[in-house]
Amino acid sequence: MITTVVFDLDDTLYDEIEYCRSGFGAVAQFLANLPETPTAERIFDCLWKQFTAGNRTKTFNTAFEELAIAYDDKLIGSAVKTYRNHVPKITLPDDSRDVLCRLSGKYTLALLTDGFLPAQQLKVQALEIEKYFKCIIYTEQLGAEFWKPSPVGFEKLMEALNVKPETVVYVADNEKKDFIAPNKLGWVTIQLIRPARIHTESFAESGASPQYVIHKISRLPELLEKL
Repeated sequence: MITTVVFDLDDTLYDEIEYCRSGFGAVAQFLANLPETPTAERIFDCLWKQFTAGNRTKTFNTAFEELAIAYDDKLIGSAVKTYRNHVPKITLPDDSRDVLCRLSGKYTLALLTDGFLPAQQLKVQALEIEKYFKCIIYTEQLGAEFWKPSPVGFEKLMEALNVKPETVVYVADNEKKDFIAPNKLGWVTIQLIRPARIHTESFAESGASPQYVIHKISRLPELLEKL
């Protein structure tokens, strides 16, 4: 019998692309306030063009070169810090809020998420979702080596809630890392494929595939009833 539903955060409860848009907007405003830099609008457009074209590792470097902004490691570090520490302009989608409300009275809800702090905490605050969860595990607080697919965060959550693995469901999006540990631990795993998700690749590693797949979070309550 399922008693506990654990959610991932990014691209599960909301579209992570909206956080990225907000973050680049904050960086653009920060840079525009420096001497001899373009307008915030122009900087944002360039950053967004790089990111949406698939440049996910050298977005700032490439954009700065295109904008003729002289940069060094210090400026890159400041841009990254601005991105991670900004107060995000994101909102919880109505369907996610509805599902959280519907499930709250029937299951114990929890959150387990990777990502740098305080970025993940600021996302939770902006989305106003902390009230739904009995337990929140930020794997960064355990140490970067315990990000998914490490099982440590999942084990800590079971310990905190005092639940058995067969009673727990994990709902997440990223096949590359999200389902390996909970599958091994004996959890039920459900992949939510949001249309705007960032991570679209499949992963061939044994044990990485989810046990169930849904394309709308609104289908989750119905699926849980059948488990």
